Amino acid sequence: MTAVPPPANISTLMPLELVDKCIGSRIHIIMKNDKEMVGTLLGFDDFVNMLLDDVTEYENTPDGRRITKLDQILLNGNNITMVSVQKTTG
Repeated sequence: MTAVPPPANISTLMPLELVDKCIGSRIHIIMKNDKEMVGTLLGFDDFVNMLLDDVTEYENTPDGRRITKLDQILLNGNNITMVSVQKTTG
């Protein structure tokens, strides 16, 4: 099977370039331990360790969903499963 190259008018972004475009944006992160984080991306490194500001942590427990507010958090990139940009309303 032959791979089909993308059309010439579609720009290709490398993963770290895509994360770099998210700096300053609200992002939603799903962690390996099924915790979820929503916060503003302040920065990251080559290992995708991420520094977030104004963070809300969501964790499902046997007693229900626990929500924790944090000023800042440094996430280990090895524990990140998925990152998406939060849509702004308004």
